[in-house]
Amino acid sequence: MKAAALCLPVIILALTGCSMTLPVRGQIQNSQELFSGTATGYLDGGGDLTIVSSEGATCTGNFVYVTRHNGEGVFTCSDGRTGPFTFVSTGTRGTGHGNLGGENLTFTFGE
Repeated sequence: MKAAALCLPVIILALTGCSMTLPVRGQIQNSQELFSGTATGYLDGGGDLTIVSSEGATCTGNFVYVTRHNGEGVFTCSDGRTGPFTFVSTGTRGTGHGNLGGENLTFTFGE
């Protein structure tokens, strides 16, 4: 009986499509260009993000966890820049890096 009561909240969360949204901050290496936005991760191991550049570009992307703590994805920006990124996550925060239009981007996310 106790096991069923403990499992019920997990089942309900899975059925309702539970997600977690965290703040994202980043910068192009050797540049003054900054980024801020949010990333949302879902129980299925995927997620999406939106960041806005201090230069005015909006970048969106999708990501997937390839291991329990490591993920990867691709950015696409309104100014034509695109590129892959990878990250390491503790679940509520993490760090990442990528290539955005041939330039190195580093970022952090979470609390």
